[in-house]
Amino acid sequence: MDHLEYGRAICYSGYREGQSPSTVPPSRENVEEDLSILHNDGYKYIRLYDPNIHARYVLETIRDKGYDMKVMVGIDSLNEVNNPGCPFENQEYSADELLAHRQRNDGEEQKLIELVREFDEQICAVSVGNENTPSWGQHNVLEARLIKHAKAFKELGKPVTFCEGHNEWPLLKSLPEYMDIVSVHSYPYHESIPVDKAVDTNKRHLDKIRCLFPDKQVIFTEIGWSSDSENPVFDMIEGKSILRQSSYCQKRYIEEVTKWIEDEKIIAFLFEAFDEPWKGPSRNSSECNFGLYDLKREKKF
Repeated sequence: MDHLEYGRAICYSGYREGQSPSTVPPSRENVEEDLSILHNDGYKYIRLYDPNIHARYVLETIRDKGYDMKVMVGIDSLNEVNNPGCPFENQEYSADELLAHRQRNDGEEQKLIELVREFDEQICAVSVGNENTPSWGQHNVLEARLIKHAKAFKELGKPVTFCEGHNEWPLLKSLPEYMDIVSVHSYPYHESIPVDKAVDTNKRHLDKIRCLFPDKQVIFTEIGWSSDSENPVFDMIEGKSILRQSSYCQKRYIEEVTKWIEDEKIIAFLFEAFDEPWKGPSRNSSECNFGLYDLKREKKF
């Protein structure tokens, strides 16, 4: 299976004020505006999380505008097992509810297969899931089920991957052998590492996973830094007390990590393109503020 050639890459979910995956999707006009921005800024790869109407608008726009952009699309599964260690909710789903989740996830698999067949030229890779194995996970799925998705996607002739954190990849047993690409999430921001040490941390994470899977292409499918948080933290950086969740730190991190990945020709999907207000209880929640562009579609730096 061919590897992906180097190109600038970014995660894209275009949900604006009043929009979310469970309510109102971005309009076709919203998507066209966003992709025009990303295309003009030189992004070759876009990562999408669901085979939904939002993904369809993205793929249609890339096709109809003739953009030189390729898309990685995945399925974002509901949990198929209860995780007692989940900090986000008390998971006590019944057997019938978990069965319904499995059936829904199989439906997402089929939707993705249909998208790939329709948009063969625009889709460059497919993912069997996103963060479905952590001890803290809210959407955990057994490896056997992820392998089931991988086998189905192998028939499409596209590179198959799974998007998971650097701590989780070493714990996976059988799934990696079905992968053409190992996709890693690496967040020094979430590990409370100061920005001046962040890129060195990314480098260590990449080296660790490359050593584990020397015969696989290893890429990042999420690296990023939030510019705001409801729980501010100050780090000592070069003798100064600096707010970690700030435009200064986000700018410094993105510039330093971009120089590294461009110099080394490492595919790394920056997380993420635009701020997403639906992702937190308040507008200044950290998960709402990872965008390189704000809600007005203006660059933060």
